[in-house]
Amino acid sequence: MATAKKPAAAAKKPVAKAAPKAAPKKAVVAPKKAAPVAKAAPKAAAKPAAKAVPKKAAAPAAKKPVVKRTPNAAFMKPLTPSAALAEVVGAKPLPRTEVTKKVWEYIKKHNLQNPENKRNIDADDKLKVVFGGKKQVSMFEMTKLISDHLK
Repeated sequence: MATAKKPAAAAKKPVAKAAPKAAPKKAVVAPKKAAPVAKAAPKAAAKPAAKAVPKKAAAPAAKKPVVKRTPNAAFMKPLTPSAALAEVVGAKPLPRTEVTKKVWEYIKKHNLQNPENKRNIDADDKLKVVFGGKKQVSMFEMTKLISDHLK
């Protein structure tokens, strides 16, 4: 993230360091009160020194040419579904992404998502065959089980 350069007139000049204050003469004072006064003086002197350090401007980053993303050829290759999966998505060869979309359409059309946990899919008779006999699978496990039915 590059920042815009400030005009030269707006740049701050380094601040001169203030001379440390002379400690007041001690009258008979308890030692507890003298300690906090001594600690406060170095902190006040340290702050102006930190501000006096000038900041360096970041160099502008070189712009890269915009490249249009191309889809991965492995995802776009049409694959033939098995007989069990063909009952859900159709028999013609489809890319892996389209198969997943069609399975989700089927799940939503038949209201097969678990109402308590939407990540789980309750299989009906057609999907139970695709899911290897499991009654319920997670949506992440579903894609793995579907890929076993694609050739």
